[in-house]
Amino acid sequence: MDIGKNIAEIKQTLPEGVKLVAVSKKKTPETIMQAYNAGHKIFGENKAQELIQKQEELPKDIEWHFIGHLQTNKAKYLAPFVNMIHGIDSFKILKTVNREAQKNNRIIPCLLQFHIAQESSKFGLSEEEAHEILDSDEYKALKNVSIVGVMGMATYTEDEQQVRNEFRFLRKIFDKLKKEYFPRKKGFKEISMGMSDDYQIALEEGSTIVRVGSKIFGSR
Repeated sequence: MDIGKNIAEIKQTLPEGVKLVAVSKKKTPETIMQAYNAGHKIFGENKAQELIQKQEELPKDIEWHFIGHLQTNKAKYLAPFVNMIHGIDSFKILKTVNREAQKNNRIIPCLLQFHIAQESSKFGLSEEEAHEILDSDEYKALKNVSIVGVMGMATYTEDEQQVRNEFRFLRKIFDKLKKEYFPRKKGFKEISMGMSDDYQIALEEGSTIVRVGSKIFGSR
């Protein structure tokens, strides 16, 4: 398994400005170092405990993205170092991240996660819930989180048209939020969608961040 070669091949398919997050969950620090030594420094983890451990062991210039469902009691451990939180799926977690970021004198970039899939097991906000958050005075008072875009996970299906429709729906949500809430915010520009099996479709529908694991590290 040539991890460096896999990364180079994927990067060649990405449009300019699209960020590749190498999903390193369940991978050993040695395996991650193979990607790092090939020049890749952006990694994504979906379990807080595992991320904290790896962050302590691995080089400090790694950009860590938390891509899982974040429990409120784990936010304090990630707040000192995490570069981006992809899965803000409730107002409660956003407020918690803000509080912990404040203690660390940081502003943490966050993505609002939307439920775009058919599966009920996936987490995410509805459009109504997002509007409730963004319209509230309580949100406007948060100074230590910065909403920089949206994230979503498509249904796990062979039906490419369904996946495309779900990504397209997320893009529409992004466009609406940009127009209504962030018209002058340059930083609101990220659409995190697409994984190993469907990132090509996601790119066609406007993704700016793809989260790829098995295509880089091999299947788990």
